[in-house]
Amino acid sequence: MKNIAILALFGLALAGCGTDKKEGASAEATTGTPAVATAAGQPAAEGAKEAAEAEPTETTLSPEEQRTAGIRLGKVQDRVLSGGLKVNGTLDAPPENAVTVSALLGGIVERTTLLQGSQVRAGQVLATIRNPEFLDLQQKYLETSSQLEYARSEYARQEELYRQEVAPQKNFQRARAEYRALQAQVAAQAARLRLAGLPVGGKLTTTAPVKAPRGGFLKTVNASAGQSVTATDVLFEIIDPGHLDVVLNVFEKDAPQLRNGQTVRYTLANDSAGADHQAKIYLIGRTVGEDRTVRVYAHLRHEDASRLPGTYVRAVIETNSATVPALPDKALVQFGGKDYIFVADDKATAKGESSYRMVAVETGVSENGYTQVTLPAGLTAANAAIVTEGAYSLLAKLKNAEEEE
Repeated sequence: MKNIAILALFGLALAGCGTDKKEGASAEATTGTPAVATAAGQPAAEGAKEAAEAEPTETTLSPEEQRTAGIRLGKVQDRVLSGGLKVNGTLDAPPENAVTVSALLGGIVERTTLLQGSQVRAGQVLATIRNPEFLDLQQKYLETSSQLEYARSEYARQEELYRQEVAPQKNFQRARAEYRALQAQVAAQAARLRLAGLPVGGKLTTTAPVKAPRGGFLKTVNASAGQSVTATDVLFEIIDPGHLDVVLNVFEKDAPQLRNGQTVRYTLANDSAGADHQAKIYLIGRTVGEDRTVRVYAHLRHEDASRLPGTYVRAVIETNSATVPALPDKALVQFGGKDYIFVADDKATAKGESSYRMVAVETGVSENGYTQVTLPAGLTAANAAIVTEGAYSLLAKLKNAEEEE
């Protein structure tokens, strides 16, 4: 029994020692693993940060490479740039420079030789209209004119009799009223004949000319020989290109920014690069159209008779102007959603190589090939030599070198 008790106590002691060793190993494993992970993870994060910071922002070009890339240097300049609204529109003639021509009494078009685009002068015959009713108008005029001659004689006779107190006053008054009424009829019939282009008195005719009320060119020709027309039919549209307006369509949300007198800079589809024309706003529409735009009218600063009504234009309405530091658009490059410039190193190597550093900048208003820029701290406009041409060639070389590494 004594031996059995001793063996039992010895077994319990061995079991306790095994448990302590197992728990110790587990604790060591538990505490050891995070330590290793932290040590391994921290260098990895620092390595990524260093790699990001080590991204190249500077490149060097030899003299030959600089000539090939067309590198040119310049300075930041103070320029007057305007914040503006970009809109579209057309060139169009104002109402006083666009007229429609109709045949006052209608009839049959007997003759016309003009085509769309033809140049016409004021008073030129555009077409000849034939209408039998022209005879009735002339006949009535001649008949009323004869009655007027008789009424004039009767009026003079009754006036003389009344003066001699031979005839009563009412006869004189009646003769005077008839004479004046016929005078009015003759005058009205003569005016109607003139409006219709018919002769006042003389030989009767069944044809009347349709004349141009002003000079210009024919925008529309709706008349052809043998065509039956009425007084409401538009036969011709004449446009005088001596004065045109810029007619713009501005979205209703931008209308509050508009003011009379603002400058409009516009370009035509056939303009060469850098061409710029100007106009001044003189009228802003007070209603919003179905396309949710407001009509804006601007006078051209310089008239040009060679421009055609209906020509499409792209325009910028200057809503404000300010003097700001600016660079040519060619000096700016975009990469990764940001704007950059290249600044040249002041010192060149013995081989004539020059270094260029890519610097991020903030941009603002763009106009006429220039963009407002804000340089970062430590870079002054007076001292910085900035690449104004060939910037994209530098960007390509810089990024290609980065990919090769």
